[in-house]
Amino acid sequence: MSSNNLDNLYRQVIMDHYKKPRNRGILEDGSHTINMNNPTCGDRIELTFKVEDGKVIDAKFEGDGCSISMSSASMMTQAIKGKNVEEALKLSKIFSDMMQGKEYDDDIDLGDIEALQGVAKFPARIKCATLAWKAMEKGLTEEEKQ
Repeated sequence: MSSNNLDNLYRQVIMDHYKKPRNRGILEDGSHTINMNNPTCGDRIELTFKVEDGKVIDAKFEGDGCSISMSSASMMTQAIKGKNVEEALKLSKIFSDMMQGKEYDDDIDLGDIEALQGVAKFPARIKCATLAWKAMEKGLTEEEKQ
């Protein structure tokens, strides 16, 4: 597949998650709620998730922001559901490396998340893509400290 076709496919995936976000809402019985914002551009997210026995049972988000920020939140919530805390944090590290243009463990199927790899070319947009992931890391790290 040519680079141009791949870029178009990735844009379509991002816009699909933006227009039809997965896991949008608030978990009434969530064990964690994390609010974060990106003061540079005004993106904001409220992430709620439920962790039981070291496993992310469910995750939802609310917020306002650009297509990259909101589609990343949609993809992230899909990716961490059903994962144990260590797996979710590893996925976040892989995503962070991808956003920084670093080598990352490509043995793991990133699914739709891979569509965000082009964001690495636009440093001003990296904070948009990583906002939900940083919120998830903060929440899971606080869980470990408790």
